[in-house]
Amino acid sequence: MAELPSLRAELRDFFIFVRRPAVGPRLPGQGTGNGVWRDWFPALSLKRLMQWASLMWAINLLVFGPIAVVAAGLGGATHRLNIDNIPWMTALLWAPLAEELVFRYGLRRLKWLFLMLPLGVAAMLSGPGLTGGLYVSAFLLLAWAPLAMSWRGALQPMRWAMRSWYLRHFPWAFHFSSIVFSGVHLYNFNLGQTPWWLLPLLVIPQWVTGMVLGWLRVRRGIGASILLHAVFNGGPLLLVWLALQAAPDMAM
Repeated sequence: MAELPSLRAELRDFFIFVRRPAVGPRLPGQGTGNGVWRDWFPALSLKRLMQWASLMWAINLLVFGPIAVVAAGLGGATHRLNIDNIPWMTALLWAPLAEELVFRYGLRRLKWLFLMLPLGVAAMLSGPGLTGGLYVSAFLLLAWAPLAMSWRGALQPMRWAMRSWYLRHFPWAFHFSSIVFSGVHLYNFNLGQTPWWLLPLLVIPQWVTGMVLGWLRVRRGIGASILLHAVFNGGPLLLVWLALQAAPDMAM
């Protein structure tokens, strides 16, 4: 297996990618073998995962988070988070899995998009319950089926005409997925009388985060973006929980 690139090299690749998104190539170190396996179980060390999560936390805390806070204050929007009932399961498992399947799985699996996307959307809309879990399970079974079965055409590339069209329009697909991903997070707020022109500022942290996750999904795999999404969600919730343990009166 080739040596994994440095964090600086990955940062450089990210900025190049955001300016000119492209389906390939993968980052070095992915190895060879079944493409579905490498997509779900990519080469990504815990150290690198935490480096990217820490970088995203710092940027959102110091730059984009304050912008969102000012926008919320100007518009009177409030966050829906209930600190008396922190949604650990939703933040660490459900949201990373469901949202990555909806917004980023199809970036490199367009052939399966029209079959899989309805399942992902149904799961996200159903929420973290039995029905949503069944939709996610069906999605995963279909996604992993080529690993266990010799489905005729399952791992064959798309027709050249469709592939060529998608490659030309991939930048639009990438940025559209990031924008819609951020827009969905407006649901996290009680918007009140917030004017429409402030709404993008409320979710600017999610927009930037969505671009990082999209880049990682394309360059490393869907498994990598799910893991980073979960770690990124868990950090702020852990800080809130620790703060409440140190000063319970804050919950009042």
